[in-house]
Amino acid sequence: MKQPILSLIVVMCGLSSFAQSLPKTISENDFSIGKSLQIASKVLGETRDLNIYLPSGYSADSLKTYPVIYLLDGSKDEDFIHVSGIVQFGSFSWINMMPESIVVGIGNVDRKRDFTYPSGNKLDQEEFPTSGKSAKFVEFIRRELQPFVESTYRTTNSKTIVGQSLGGLLATEILFKTPDLFDNYIIVSPSLWWDDENLLDYKPKSYNTEKSIYVAVGKEGKIMERTAGELYEKLGKQQNKNTRLFFEFLEDKTHGDALHEAVYNAFGKIFAEN
Repeated sequence: MKQPILSLIVVMCGLSSFAQSLPKTISENDFSIGKSLQIASKVLGETRDLNIYLPSGYSADSLKTYPVIYLLDGSKDEDFIHVSGIVQFGSFSWINMMPESIVVGIGNVDRKRDFTYPSGNKLDQEEFPTSGKSAKFVEFIRRELQPFVESTYRTTNSKTIVGQSLGGLLATEILFKTPDLFDNYIIVSPSLWWDDENLLDYKPKSYNTEKSIYVAVGKEGKIMERTAGELYEKLGKQQNKNTRLFFEFLEDKTHGDALHEAVYNAFGKIFAEN
């Protein structure tokens, strides 16, 4: 009985000695990488969450303006934090991969509704009963979101959209139907299987403005890989002198983890000559 008691005393003394050697906390503050706000959308008839990343020198420089990166699936628990981290890292002066930029993360309410156009496929309709409202979401971006951002923050005319999966489907639809809404398109693992792949048969609207378009897909199965390749080929056939087009097959990535590497690579390519 004496031995266990003695061992316990030794352990307690050790813990007490360890605790006394720990440094004392001098101060503690919350750490934030951006701002969260809500806007009332008349187009959508609902409140939408926005997460905003501003470059570190934003408040100190009252004249400098910044490109804007619009991020679909931009909620805090989705892609806002890690994509903003890439933007911060890429714009460090010793990295100089891209310009300091503002990131606007668009929080989701119903991505299946907002990122899809109406499908004629019955299985799509059954599995995605709220789908088919992308036109209204694009109108929200055009009429409300972009004007709000441009009037609230110091922005240049450069606008980039980042979309993955269903977000990649939406980014492709915007590129085809309203291409001048953005200057740069980062389309990752697009869900082009939607509506029996009919978006790939759509004739894209022509444009005269400069565009950089990056398409990427991971090792995600025959349909995802094939349709991403067909998108790239389609864009290549219609490419003009104002367009820079890039494609990457990320063979060591899957649908779940392709976005981070793809966005990093896309920024490097898109902003390399800008």
